[in-house]
Amino acid sequence: MKNIFIVNPKAGSKDNLALVKKKIAEAGIEDRCEIYVTLSKGNATIFAEEYVREHPGEEIRLIACGGDGTICEVFNAAIHKENVSVSVFPCGSGNDFIKVFGGPEKFSDLKKIIEAPVKKIDVLKVGDRYSINVVNFGFDTTVAIQVNKDRDRTGKGSKSSYTKGIIKALITSMRNEFKIYADGELLDTNGVALLCTLGNGQYVGGSFRCSPRAVLDDGLIEVCLVKTISRLRVVSLIKSYTNGTHLDDPKLHDIIIYRQAKRVDVEAPEGFAYSLDGEIIYQNRFTVEVEDKALNLAVPE
Repeated sequence: MKNIFIVNPKAGSKDNLALVKKKIAEAGIEDRCEIYVTLSKGNATIFAEEYVREHPGEEIRLIACGGDGTICEVFNAAIHKENVSVSVFPCGSGNDFIKVFGGPEKFSDLKKIIEAPVKKIDVLKVGDRYSINVVNFGFDTTVAIQVNKDRDRTGKGSKSSYTKGIIKALITSMRNEFKIYADGELLDTNGVALLCTLGNGQYVGGSFRCSPRAVLDDGLIEVCLVKTISRLRVVSLIKSYTNGTHLDDPKLHDIIIYRQAKRVDVEAPEGFAYSLDGEIIYQNRFTVEVEDKALNLAVPE
């Protein structure tokens, strides 16, 4: 099997290329690995697609070395490719997707990564793109836009970026216009809401367990919509949203609409933005559908 480590040199704050080389040498697996360093945003997908296309029928494992953005780019190249599996060596500022498996420590041993068994997981199809983790919009996306602005300016995200984003969202993003249909059912909020998350994975935004009931291979989208509320109540919501207890908290039942669905349709005004695994996309009408067990994910034991 070919093991290709796709390294994002701008993810996180370390020298990721040097780190990956060191870890490969320590594991004694140099003869079983190749390294590719990404050149720019989107380059990981382009390289991975070309590599897979040039090696038809060969068993390939693509290891995303970076954060959630790198994971999304690399994994997008492996959807519905039976000869291709993917895994993660986390070295970015955000590692939300792998938290469902226990976090970065689970993916720290490179020898275990290249020898890990494969499990098939679902992905979310959004137009011609795929989300591995979470599609979200409203309050959360305002936060993500601020984080991305800081990352573009400084080269990395930070906790202060999230704090700054939350403050901005509290000022500008309390009432967001959109209509959402879960398997054809209009989730009635009078066309405005605070936020909505469509989860395949469980975590988003560095610390929020937005979809605590999400299972990666159940063929379902976790839909969680929060109605418009006061700023004071947002502060109380954040604790439950961080811990993943918001779906079970009786004090929040009046403001949360929860569904599981195969398909979600969203309609919103022009200029509407949503976040696909952290990437901001501007589109006012879009559909999210589950692609059952479309990706071969290698998880170390």
